[in-house]
Amino acid sequence: MSSPQDKGAAQPRRIPAPRVLPESQPYWSAADEGRLLLKQCDDCGEVHHYPRDVCPHCLSASTRWVQASGFGRIYSHSTMGRGEAAYTLALVTLDEGVTLMTNVVDCDPAALAIAQRVRVVFKPSDGGHAVPMFTPA
Repeated sequence: MSSPQDKGAAQPRRIPAPRVLPESQPYWSAADEGRLLLKQCDDCGEVHHYPRDVCPHCLSASTRWVQASGFGRIYSHSTMGRGEAAYTLALVTLDEGVTLMTNVVDCDPAALAIAQRVRVVFKPSDGGHAVPMFTPA
């Protein structure tokens, strides 16, 4: 039986399993292997994220998977929650030029800075694929 003090106690954060659509399956399979993939358009050359079959820049259906370097810089960040349930949400601009929403993990959130160099890490989700997140490089 829990005590009144336990009611407000933060539980460790669980990462929900990502929703996987057929066009993003290769992205999640690569994440399970510790690889970060992006989509690149064969017509305009632009790289994009979140993976989709049609280029959001020129609407071409001619796209292909490319291996990302896994490095980038923090564009913006904010830490939510407290205790073990706290997490840092961030926008990270990859070396390839795309910006993605992610989490920054395995560090002291108070030490994070805009433009700080980060690298990808993969964290297990709750019953699904690994999820790419970032940590200071």
